[in-house]
Amino acid sequence: MPAFPSVEWFNAVRERYNTDQTLHSGGGGPCEATAALCIGDSVYLLEFEGFECAEIREIARDDIDQADFFLDMPMPEWIDMINNIQENGAADLDHTLSTIDLELEDGLPRAPGDDQYRRDLFYRYNQNFQDFFDASAGIATTIGPVD
Repeated sequence: MPAFPSVEWFNAVRERYNTDQTLHSGGGGPCEATAALCIGDSVYLLEFEGFECAEIREIARDDIDQADFFLDMPMPEWIDMINNIQENGAADLDHTLSTIDLELEDGLPRAPGDDQYRRDLFYRYNQNFQDFFDASAGIATTIGPVD
């Protein structure tokens, strides 16, 4: 059983997301974006191409400029979101990326160099990213060590 967060866990979610067409509500249509997720001391780079997540790898925080945008939340918030998805089959309205974004004064996504065009990709393809995370409902998950 893969632990969140880990490359193994993200790859299990990627496999389900890529093969289950019911997870592609994709309000933004085919997604062409690279997202970095800052989770604890780790940074995961997710590359989306069309209706698939093409690649996931762990990168150094110094390499975050490889991403179009990044999401950086405290570990307890990531865990709360993943647990909610696991319990409900998808994020409830209080645990979606969109709701989390709206509740933060400065919003959730950041872009390297504060590039607003790159940051906008989060908003354009938000539903694709939510669908990806909702795919984790079908992955038996343990929560890894919390720093």
